Amino acid sequence: MKLITLVLIALLVSGANDFITPYENSGKTASASYHEAIAYYRKLDKAFPEIHLLEYGSTDAGKPLHLVVISDQKQADPQKLRKAGKRIILINNAIHAGEPCGIDASMMLARDLVTRPEMKTLLNHVVVAIIPVYNIGGALNRGCCSRANQVGPDAYGFRGNAQNLDLNRDFIKADSRNARTFAQIFHHWQPDIFIDTHTTNGADYQATLTYLATLPQKADPGIATYMSEAMIPALEKHMISRSIKVCPYVNVFGNPPDKGFAAFLDLPRYSSGYASLFQTISFISEAHMLKSFEERVEATYAFLEGIIAHTHENHLRIGETITAARNRAKTQETFDIAWQHDPSVSRPLVFDGYEAKYKTSAVTGFERMYYDRSAPYSKEVPYFYNYNPVKTVSKPTAYLIPQAWQKVIERLKDNQVEMKALGKDTLLTVEITYLTKYTTSENPYEGHYLHTRTEVKRQEEQVQYYAGDMVVYTDQTRNPYIVHVLEPEAQDAFFAWNFFDPILMRKEYYSDYVFEDEAEKMLSENATLRKTFNEKKAADSVFAKSPGQQLNFLYQHSVYAEKSLNRYPVARWNGKHPLPH
Repeated sequence: MKLITLVLIALLVSGANDFITPYENSGKTASASYHEAIAYYRKLDKAFPEIHLLEYGSTDAGKPLHLVVISDQKQADPQKLRKAGKRIILINNAIHAGEPCGIDASMMLARDLVTRPEMKTLLNHVVVAIIPVYNIGGALNRGCCSRANQVGPDAYGFRGNAQNLDLNRDFIKADSRNARTFAQIFHHWQPDIFIDTHTTNGADYQATLTYLATLPQKADPGIATYMSEAMIPALEKHMISRSIKVCPYVNVFGNPPDKGFAAFLDLPRYSSGYASLFQTISFISEAHMLKSFEERVEATYAFLEGIIAHTHENHLRIGETITAARNRAKTQETFDIAWQHDPSVSRPLVFDGYEAKYKTSAVTGFERMYYDRSAPYSKEVPYFYNYNPVKTVSKPTAYLIPQAWQKVIERLKDNQVEMKALGKDTLLTVEITYLTKYTTSENPYEGHYLHTRTEVKRQEEQVQYYAGDMVVYTDQTRNPYIVHVLEPEAQDAFFAWNFFDPILMRKEYYSDYVFEDEAEKMLSENATLRKTFNEKKAADSVFAKSPGQQLNFLYQHSVYAEKSLNRYPVARWNGKHPLPH
């Protein structure tokens, strides 16, 4: 008999009907609504001194984010709990509100942690903090049918939030109030371990749940080693003990996975990539969309339970690993900020799948693929786990941010980056970055037109700074975040997300008929410029046939050309004397 069923019977026998969840009451076909979930946690908060229901900030739906804190210390002060040696686990549910397995699994988990003696002992060394519903706007947009590829539950929320944003692309840019409130929770609690619960899309296979652990190439080396050698094997063993098949996240769409598949690059726009920037051990669980809702909830419950149990048993080593990682972040000199998948490197992975077969489509008349569940297989496939860094930068002593760029400064503050304001107007020699090349997407992506494949050049310049401009020193545990968002070549830099787009547009223009005379004078008086101009005409036929391009070329070499065009406003400073604050 399944574990959750046994727990439900025990609750009924004990008469504790108030703590049976809406999911259990429905016969395990319905997921709790947002209002039902919060009402349930309020009951737990009133009934059990170990459980605290807290409110933080706001969301795009106008409602606060709730945080459920479960601790045997019977209080919810993260500083005191950390001082008591507790490891803090943060569970985030319903970032995609149509994938509600975590909502219902967490409700039962919270109850069981304070009512079942064998579970209660896990709180000896662990604090469990749960965001019941992260995407509140999506959860309120409730219906039956937005996820065409998913089996159950009876009703569920929508992927987009109240702004129609996918919140699992929003952690760096933080367009939503949800993301900014999440940062407040995350940095207040400083979790050792973070888990984001999901339901898959993609291929069909036997595993009830797959998991995504932040890429070893992106994580602190000590954390990466601990995860690969200790935590992930223990977690897989725990799931096997529950008779639940798991495997790494199957990163294929439209193609069968029988020839192998690649690890997922969890950039900081995603929850796990964001959390790993702060030396937090990070996971995403993905219950399989075509398994029954009951199977998905049970698998998610077991996954969360396994992480809590492992953390309880290894609390000292986990604490030491994370402390060492945070100390390294302060002194780390170089940072990888862009990665590329390496298809030449793989390891064998025993994969339990279903044969992909083909037949004529009754709809289109063309050949279509389907998975034959009557033809299961178990075989080794290549798992392409490696991503190579393609851009590495050395950190400066500090970054200087003119106070005009408040949107950037606000997000740094949200993430508790230590900054100091200049105390007086100061002329400084700094390293200025110029954008020489970038590609902008043709279509909008989560409200932005992303810049990719960015290239830069740097040069030293004297720049006048003013009292109130911000200095970000790179002697902080938050260095990985600081470098990634402020270096424009990083894949999820603030530049990539259009925070600095005003510098990409010229503000002054010229009238051709006026500037023609100035251009002629420049060519007659400057032999070097004349030689460069003629060589370009000889080498570039399009340029040679375009009067506009030729005139613009000379304008860019004139005293009238704007110095601010493509000039990145965040400077790198490598001075050794303290700046005036």
